[in-house]
Amino acid sequence: MLSEALAASFREGLLPSCEIPPLEVDWTKDPAHGDYASNAAMILASRLKRKPRQIAEILVAKLGDSGGGIQKMEIAGPGFINFFIEPAQWYQMLGVVEERSERFGMSDLGGGRSMQVEFVSANPTGPLHIGHARGAVVGDVIANILAATGHSVFREYYINDAGNQMNNLGRSVYYRYLQLLGEAVEFPENGYQGDYITGLAREIMDRDGDRYRVLGEQEAVPVLSADAGGVILEGIKDDLKAFGVVFDLYFSERELYKDNGVAKLLEELKQKDFIYEEEGTLWFRTTAYGDEKDRVVVRQNGEPTYFAADIAYHRNKFARGFDTVIDIWGADHHGYIPRMMAGIQALGHEREALQVILVQLVSLLRDGKPVAMSTRAGEFVTLRQVVDEVGKDAARYNFLMRRSDSHLDFDLEVAKRQSNENPVYYVQYAHARICSIFRTAAERGFVRPARRDVDPSVLKLDEEIALIKAIVRYPEVVEAAALALEPHRLTFYLNDLAGLFHSYYNRNKVLSEDDPLSMARLFLVTCIQTVLRNGLDLLGVTAPVTM
Repeated sequence: MLSEALAASFREGLLPSCEIPPLEVDWTKDPAHGDYASNAAMILASRLKRKPRQIAEILVAKLGDSGGGIQKMEIAGPGFINFFIEPAQWYQMLGVVEERSERFGMSDLGGGRSMQVEFVSANPTGPLHIGHARGAVVGDVIANILAATGHSVFREYYINDAGNQMNNLGRSVYYRYLQLLGEAVEFPENGYQGDYITGLAREIMDRDGDRYRVLGEQEAVPVLSADAGGVILEGIKDDLKAFGVVFDLYFSERELYKDNGVAKLLEELKQKDFIYEEEGTLWFRTTAYGDEKDRVVVRQNGEPTYFAADIAYHRNKFARGFDTVIDIWGADHHGYIPRMMAGIQALGHEREALQVILVQLVSLLRDGKPVAMSTRAGEFVTLRQVVDEVGKDAARYNFLMRRSDSHLDFDLEVAKRQSNENPVYYVQYAHARICSIFRTAAERGFVRPARRDVDPSVLKLDEEIALIKAIVRYPEVVEAAALALEPHRLTFYLNDLAGLFHSYYNRNKVLSEDDPLSMARLFLVTCIQTVLRNGLDLLGVTAPVTM
């Protein structure tokens, strides 16, 4: 790799014993500036107290002596080093694509490091809506990418089933149940308004008659809360499965309170002076770790806060042996990050052991016009409705077309169109188009070529070289997405690759005669097909053979 070659040149030409900082080598945006560029000279300048261009000249001289497939190097601006790679190196990489096939793009970057990814984790008080859907696919694809880069990944859903919201669910069902029995009762102002509450109440009435009216509110609500929560959770699991999301574990918050677990943890932290009491309230010293103020863990009425349970939950996570814990939260939880970081540090873990990914809101559109939604009034579009209308593939891909911390507009009509406006169609059509090329090739007597039977040096068009470079870049994109925990990098890449292919296909014949050029072009599109299929697989999206 170029970064390693730069480091070796640094040791030989500058300071053999100096610790070398990470040296960045990136793809260039303009082919005129080469294939790769590095700012290594600028990074090293302050450490060596020399001008960047002087350092760049030494590095280039040493690299020039080593060969390594570099055609030429140029020093640009204050000291950037631009690298032009020998064409033979690009052609050679096509053989790697063939050799690794469905494993092309995978690596051992993670070295088996264990990663727990916790995502969705919606309260089982109602069906999942499109906001949950975005978090679901972001978490699922992050897990896929981490697994593909050599990490040991565990997917988990945290069920918030031990708080006031579950009690509110039970009360909501109870009052709808009474209304269905003809009782003139006023529905609670803070109750859940959706039609699904009425449906749950009707099922309970049909099954149990007026049993809960006789039982009374105090005894009925906990039973109805557990009953309704269980039904809703099963619905959530079914909806997620239809969306292509499956968890290794659904972890119940109630587990944390068994054997007085949360209270015991808080007492331990109190003994270590992380928690103090003031006017009957227990506070956590989160300011000791940079939070703007200390946070309540137990209210004056003796009830623990969500924060208390979350500290206990994260202790449970690390106790299970995970090296890194990744939490995927809604953007409205931004202010919660400092206190959670304080919590894990108080438990004896480094800040870096917890990574938090924020997922911004989704605006639902239909042909560019907003779709009205109100969760308070129970009027919202569910995940299931979106999947049923646009399909799993379109839903997953479109939710990944922006950074997760950026607002997303999701247009239902665009997601259904079979046109270039629809990004998933654009990429899937590229794969299907290549499948069509091979069907035509078979009809005309062409045999799918292997690398050993092809002379790739006949691929001389700028478009062909650009396609080869894009193919070669794929493993780097996957690794970068894993390191940054940014799955949108993969959708951006696939759309770029599909665009290069569609443009190339529209301007050039892949098949002409049974000649070296046709065989080389067939091999090229084989490699493109492999990358498209592998990339779509990481996104949990199908790679169709016809469209």
